[in-house]
Amino acid sequence: MKVLLDENIPHDLRPYLSHHDTYTVGWLGWAGLKNGRLLEAAESGGFEVLVTGDLSMPYQQNLTGRSISIVSLSAIGWPIIEPYVPGIVSAVDAARAGGFVRVDCGSFRRKK
Repeated sequence: MKVLLDENIPHDLRPYLSHHDTYTVGWLGWAGLKNGRLLEAAESGGFEVLVTGDLSMPYQQNLTGRSISIVSLSAIGWPIIEPYVPGIVSAVDAARAGGFVRVDCGSFRRKK
């Protein structure tokens, strides 16, 4: 499966997805592309899954008829999402065209 990590996703996740053909938005030169344009570029590039921390994307984009799936993480900081890596990998492995999966990885909270 061809997987794309959005620019807000830590590259530390990439080795855990090594059983897939995994790329980053930055490496492809697509940094700065916004939701719809990024989905179009990813689909044109043959990507099947986009992993993002953009929680609004599934509400802003209609995935009906799309060949790509979105896996959305509730947090993007590596120390926060690292314990949830098995669930993230499972969500990517199970992704299907036009689908959306939100993986609850907790959230960042400042200590008072």
